Parts: sequence; structure tokens; C-alpha cells
Amino acid sequence: QVQLVESGGGLVQPGGSLRLSCAASGFTFSDYAMGWFRQAPGKEREFVSKIRWNGYLTYSANSVKGRFTVSRDNAKDTVYLQMNSLLPEDTAVYYCARLTSYNGYECDYWGQGTQVTVSS
Repeated sequence: QVQLVESGGGLVQPGGSLRLSCAASGFTFSDYAMGWFRQAPGKEREFVSKIRWNGYLTYSANSVKGRFTVSRDNAKDTVYLQMNSLLPEDTAVYYCARLTSYNGYECDYWGQGTQVTVSS
């Protein structure tokens, strides 16, 4: 069965960096676009970044452009989110998801999430 397992979250000071990983299994990873989403306390889940199946196209939300970078390693069935210059407002549970199409935001499978807390 499809499984997505995130890791790499934690507590970091403002201005710091974290790299999230999402290990995929149960499907042909290189056939699918993948995305990262986040949900802050009391807010709806929002889109962060996505990457095309071959890694040649990416797109990120304006709120993270220039700070976050999405990448993937199809040999390792893993997608990454490098987060730099973190802000307190980046605090959220971060989810990776399998996109049904790179051209949209609909997802058919989600990971369990990893907590990122940005605080001094």
C-alpha cells in the first residue's frame, strides 16, 4: 500500500534551517508529482511547494519563495524540503503528499506529518 513518511521536523530558532524528508513506498515514485503542505494551529492546511515527477519543474507558494527549496531523489524514492531563513509564522505541521497531477493541487495520499516549530 502507498505510504509516505515524513521526518526532519523539530524546534529551530528564527533564521535557522531544517530539511524535511518524505520517504515513499508502495507505488512507482518517479511516476508522480509530489507536494508539501502545512497546517498551522487554528488554520487550514495550505500549499507550500510541489515538484514534477522528474524534478525539472517546481513551484512554491509566495510565502516561502526564496527561502524553501523542494527537491527529489527518484533513486531513493524520497522528496525533500529544504527550509532556510525560517520565521515564526512557518510553525506548522508539514505534510508531504502525492499529487494527482503537477498542474493542480489535488492529492490522493498524505503522510502523517512532522512538526516544525520556529521559536527563540
